[in-house]
Amino acid sequence: MTVVVENDFIRLEGACAAEDAETLVSALQGAADPIVDVSRCLHLHGAVVQVLLAFRPSVRGMAEDIFLRDWVIPHLVAD
Repeated sequence: MTVVVENDFIRLEGACAAEDAETLVSALQGAADPIVDVSRCLHLHGAVVQVLLAFRPSVRGMAEDIFLRDWVIPHLVAD
């Protein structure tokens, strides 16, 4: 399971595929103040990135993948 939900805390682990986008949407819709941890994330499918950009949850941690670390995550934590 790449999307792990514990109350309002959502952890993305490993390679998050397109199928994980729907799970992530449900988790974000059900959380009052969601926090998403990406520190164990190795890859985010574009659909998952779009969900994160649409919901703009608090993002914690830093992914090991260079592309995620340098290009994707900064856009999720900016504002």
